[in-house]
Amino acid sequence: MERRNFLKGAAPLAAAAAATPLTAAAAEAPGKTGDAVGDLTSNLLPAIQQAREAALALLKPTPKDLERGLALHADSLVFDSYGFSPRAAIDGEVFKAAILAGASDAELEDLREDMGMTRCVTSAEEQREYLEAWRASGVTCVFQNAGQEGQDPMRLIKRLARFTYTTDMLREHVSKAVVPDDIERVKAAGKHCLYMTGNGVPLTQDWVSIPDELRYLKIFYQLGIRMMHLTYQRRNMIGDGCGETTNAGLSDFGKAVVAEMNRVGVIVDCAHSGWQTSLEAAQVSAKPMVASHSVAGALYAHIRSKPDEVIKAIADTDGLIGICCIPRFLRGNGDLVALLDHVDHVAKKFGVDHVAIGTDISHSSSNSAAENKKAAIGGLGRRKRLPFRSLWPKDDFIPAKGAARSLSWTNWPLYTVGLVQRGYSDDDIRKILGGNVMRVARANMVETAAAG
Repeated sequence: MERRNFLKGAAPLAAAAAATPLTAAAAEAPGKTGDAVGDLTSNLLPAIQQAREAALALLKPTPKDLERGLALHADSLVFDSYGFSPRAAIDGEVFKAAILAGASDAELEDLREDMGMTRCVTSAEEQREYLEAWRASGVTCVFQNAGQEGQDPMRLIKRLARFTYTTDMLREHVSKAVVPDDIERVKAAGKHCLYMTGNGVPLTQDWVSIPDELRYLKIFYQLGIRMMHLTYQRRNMIGDGCGETTNAGLSDFGKAVVAEMNRVGVIVDCAHSGWQTSLEAAQVSAKPMVASHSVAGALYAHIRSKPDEVIKAIADTDGLIGICCIPRFLRGNGDLVALLDHVDHVAKKFGVDHVAIGTDISHSSSNSAAENKKAAIGGLGRRKRLPFRSLWPKDDFIPAKGAARSLSWTNWPLYTVGLVQRGYSDDDIRKILGGNVMRVARANMVETAAAG
């Protein structure tokens, strides 16, 4: 059977799923599992189908591996260790009107972000695609980027508010998880959820005392943030970011930050931190920490990678590194095969308990190009200053044709098929897909009193 034909029909997939060994719970309800496999493969939007075909052309799985991988994916709790839920298109006419009204660059950036994060609530068309992308991905939970890069609490709260609004309004489909048990319940119900992470530690920046500086950390935890970046590219008072050539490491204040995150129950994330900052954070963290969306520096030493010494230190906390889907970080051909190579490196050298997939990408609405065209105003374009956070090295890397498409967020089921092809056991694949992130999430939670 040709792979393309195999993917297009839900019925043969359901039959294959019923014949594939699954967990005891799934074995008791093979029809439900078959339906779940069909959800991953039937009636896909054209862009999602094209991405599937790009990945299949790379992987070339046997029918047996494809059947096993899709059934296992459908049955597993899948937890993206850092990423973005599907993005909506902007409303081009509204955006154009804002430009003509004289909106500033900051206002326009804020409007674009708001629309991308919340139009799945207000637009029926965008909502349909939003939910279709979730269905096709088979993802249970995304550790959602819900904090704009920086330390200012008012800056950090905007994305959190938007995703809280989205999950409040769409809670019957995609809810906000606040404890790991919520994620388990969502999986059992066949739905989806977001677990919130911030791209910075909220600081008062008055520098009166360490407790005063860190008092917003608990507040953001109470608002639902469960993981925070120590740094983002650049140096801050916590430590050096990954773009700083000095690589100076964690500051004394940074050590206090890690201790407070451990105390409050927020996972320490060094994904955008410098190598020395990452190493020292792991050395002082009393709880499992992560590099939520990175790559193995031994395969390609991009500034966003982590060398083996750092990965080992993270693993020694019982933490993990999430491998991302950014072609220029992965190198090789910058495709799904390269992603699997990085997973292999960490799993084989440091143990399968210490690797996950943190995509750092999202599905974008198929209406985006048309809506962006509506918003275009001839002659108003101009050069903009480089954002402060940006410190990327010059990069002329050109991924192989179709590489980015093979890594599409909705191709999560084929990430699992690729792991099957690499010879991982079902139990180990479940760890990579979500079990490891769940372990770290549980280990960082602070015990609460049982409800009376």
